[in-house]
Amino acid sequence: MQDVVRLALPFDKKELKTLKVGDRVLLTGEMLVFRDAGHKRLYQSIQEGKQAFEYAGETIYFMGPCPARDGEVLGSAGPTTSCRMDKYTPYMLDHGLCAQIGKGKRSDDCIQAFKRNGGVYFAAIGGAGAVYSKCIEAAEVICFEDLGTEAVRRIKVKDFPAVVAIDTQGNTIYNE
Repeated sequence: MQDVVRLALPFDKKELKTLKVGDRVLLTGEMLVFRDAGHKRLYQSIQEGKQAFEYAGETIYFMGPCPARDGEVLGSAGPTTSCRMDKYTPYMLDHGLCAQIGKGKRSDDCIQAFKRNGGVYFAAIGGAGAVYSKCIEAAEVICFEDLGTEAVRRIKVKDFPAVVAIDTQGNTIYNE
């Protein structure tokens, strides 16, 4: 059985180079959370010359959380389909983003952008939202609060499980 790699967020890009497709990881630290509407709004702010927030060096988890129940930080926190963010991904990686977490295949343009920039795409397990919510220790909205569940959040996670789906060499688990 393959060992699990424990990684601290934010990432050191040198550390990302050691990861290979299929590596199982547990992530601890802080990451950003947003998806379609948040990406669109961020990209619009960049085009207008007023970037809404800094994402260089960050990891983005594609997720729209469910409301929290008593005693929870967030409700179900499962991944959303990543290909919907493919039109923004190469630009973001070219401008400093380190990693993304989501589910599903990525476009060839995205794969090349991960390779070109030494970034990594992690796959999270669809249908495991309850498991992921237990890994979240804190959450705060940092931008676009009017988007509700699609607002940009910063979350703090502990032992967040994922699998390397695209490594820094452009290898992808979906072709294996």
